[in-house]
Amino acid sequence: MSTESNGRVYLVGAGPGAPDLLTLRGRALIEQADCLVYDALVSPALLAWAKPSCKKVYVGKRSGNHALPQAQINSLLVQCAAQYPCTVRLKGGDPYVFGRGAEEASALFAAGVHFEVVPGISSAIAGPAYAGIPVTHRAHCTQFTVFTGHEDPGKGESTLDIEGIASAKGTKIMLMGMSRLAETMARLIAAGQRADEPAAAIQWAATARQRRVIATVATLADAVEQAGLGAPAVVVIGEVVSCADELDWYSRLPLAGKRVVVTRTREQASDLSTALSALGAEVLELPTIRIVPPGDRNDFAASVVDSPHYDWLIFSSPNGVKKFFEAFYAVYEDIRELGGARIAAVGPGTAAELKKHGLMVDVMPKKAVAEELIAEFDRKADEFGGVANVTMLWVHSEKGRDVVYKELMKRQAIVDECIAYNTVPETEDPTGAKARLESDGADLITFTSSSTVKNFMALGVPLPQNCKIASIGPVTTATLAEFGLQPHIVSKNHTIPGLVEAITRYFGS
Repeated sequence: MSTESNGRVYLVGAGPGAPDLLTLRGRALIEQADCLVYDALVSPALLAWAKPSCKKVYVGKRSGNHALPQAQINSLLVQCAAQYPCTVRLKGGDPYVFGRGAEEASALFAAGVHFEVVPGISSAIAGPAYAGIPVTHRAHCTQFTVFTGHEDPGKGESTLDIEGIASAKGTKIMLMGMSRLAETMARLIAAGQRADEPAAAIQWAATARQRRVIATVATLADAVEQAGLGAPAVVVIGEVVSCADELDWYSRLPLAGKRVVVTRTREQASDLSTALSALGAEVLELPTIRIVPPGDRNDFAASVVDSPHYDWLIFSSPNGVKKFFEAFYAVYEDIRELGGARIAAVGPGTAAELKKHGLMVDVMPKKAVAEELIAEFDRKADEFGGVANVTMLWVHSEKGRDVVYKELMKRQAIVDECIAYNTVPETEDPTGAKARLESDGADLITFTSSSTVKNFMALGVPLPQNCKIASIGPVTTATLAEFGLQPHIVSKNHTIPGLVEAITRYFGS
């Protein structure tokens, strides 16, 4: 193979649907990609992992609707290799399981482009597993056959070995065959397939939109039509289908089938999204705010430099902790140079972020609100000797409420402000979440701060009919009330785990 291009192309399997089923290698490549070429069945959540400068090119192919013909996709990949150091070709499932990845690899080889194949979990295996159907089972079968119901239309006649498939032992799995389901089932029966053998169709497998139909080979097409199932779907034939009800774990998850909108910043969304996804929810990440440097960077830098001279450091949010220590370690090499300052944090989330730097908090309220922090200082006044004439550095956002400053000053503390960051409206929507919310709706929208409420309302997206609202705490709830909204769910513990627990309890009741 010649080396005419310095760029490298990675053919990456995106898995069957759920973002967390992508391989670690696949995610690492998405994060470093200079160009991302992706298919229709790739989860939009994966696109959010790409760096802001990454060029994204959609080449999705659905039945009767191709963004680009395959030959043009092949040429595009060669062109991308000449233009970008790292191009990731993101394909649903596995690149080589009816994904035409081999054709793309051949085109790259012929053009002298270095390429690498990163396997993905195929829907042929994952789809049945998420529907409670093992493709093999010692009590039922010891082999399985995978075939496609959608052949190259240019071949003239079918090369599908219907007789061989019909006579094959074990489980039979068909991909991309929904448009010809009735015809294929009839052909299999005519070739000797048992008409009464259990069969299933699983649509949108491994996503919150997953639906399944259980029938027999003879009745599956009618059952699918009656249920309104369509592509994309996996069809399974075999005695293993009888395990579906017993082994159906996915539909039993507390948030199975629920579409939940996460409005946190793109950097912060992952912990909430991951927790909700693990409970079966389809997560729509629609960041409404973005963290940017403060308006006066010099003042922030000076505050960080002077921080070792204070008696107390007070942190109002995890973002404040992150930005403070990014600046701190640019000046100081050792956490011990922070000195002997006592630490206060508004809530356990902020305390957890401080713990990453080896710092334990001296004062933290049970409820993550500023008023409770002040009350906690009052309760511990005897222990610490009060706050009068004590020097304090308050680390917070540019738009944060001034409760902490005013109340401590009333108590004669010497308080300086350290404005570590600002929140601005998020203007980018790389995953198309806003359009999906408008077209598909949602079951729940989560708000984790006043900023997320205000900026979501500024988007002008109507709340979907019957959509519920979840608030992380009283301050966020008060902001919702300003817009005439009352949350259905309010977290007792004003943390992300507390919010997840409240959501789970609500939908589980």
